[in-house]
Amino acid sequence: MRNWLVLLCPCVLGAALHLWLRLRSPPPARASGAGPAGQFALFPQWKSGHYDVVVGVLSARNNHELRNAIRSTWLKHLIQHPALSKRVLVKFIIGAHGCEVPVEDREDPYSCRLLNITNPVLNQEIEAFSLSEDTSSGLSEDRVVSVSFRVLYPIVITSLGVFYDANGVGFQRNITVKLYQAEQEEALFIARFSPPSCGVQVNRLWYKPVEHFILPESFEGTIVWESQDLQGLVSRNLHKVTVNDGGGVLRVITAGEGALPPGFVEGVEGVAGGFIYTIQEFFSV
Repeated sequence: MRNWLVLLCPCVLGAALHLWLRLRSPPPARASGAGPAGQFALFPQWKSGHYDVVVGVLSARNNHELRNAIRSTWLKHLIQHPALSKRVLVKFIIGAHGCEVPVEDREDPYSCRLLNITNPVLNQEIEAFSLSEDTSSGLSEDRVVSVSFRVLYPIVITSLGVFYDANGVGFQRNITVKLYQAEQEEALFIARFSPPSCGVQVNRLWYKPVEHFILPESFEGTIVWESQDLQGLVSRNLHKVTVNDGGGVLRVITAGEGALPPGFVEGVEGVAGGFIYTIQEFFSV
């Protein structure tokens, strides 16, 4: 399905581009050789001149067939077109090194990370994050904290939770916890914690149940904790919590990896609670 999308999206882009250029005025005169010849040494077919539009097509090194399919369809039409060929430049953007991990063994077709699922924990609820016994509790100054994760095999999140403030008496906070799918503005589900409705305490967290959704393989999402009070949240740096990945079906992703789109992280990156999930029983390796 994704391979067809790779072909379809550029075709739609090419058609829209063609229509837009036809509605515009005649192409301006091309510049005559400005700049040194060595400026385009890395791009042998890139001629110095003026283009209205430059299109970059991201492609893995081993996707020769997909690139040839593009060359033989809309790109061929563009190159042969007397007007478009002078106004639109298309270049494939390919990495310097290939990936030695076979596509079927990767976390997803667009990464080079080995999928490593071993001894999955079935038929039981799993707390996604846990704290060591010597971890001190205390309020931070951060009122919004978020963590992003990727699902490598279908799971169901059953509860969302917030950290317990050991210095307080009971639960005296007003906190909202939301789960978002990547690049979606509307939360999939929300849990609201308050003194009269604080949920159930399990270990060092307060949990509230949420509607059960199956999060499919390759699902990417963000859990956001937001304090509705003036105080900050009880939160931890990602390096100070233990991630219970259920045998490799769940992986936390950070902004430092460069895998998150702009605006994907809300507030401060960290953990101010957790969630409970189960792995689907039809798991098979």
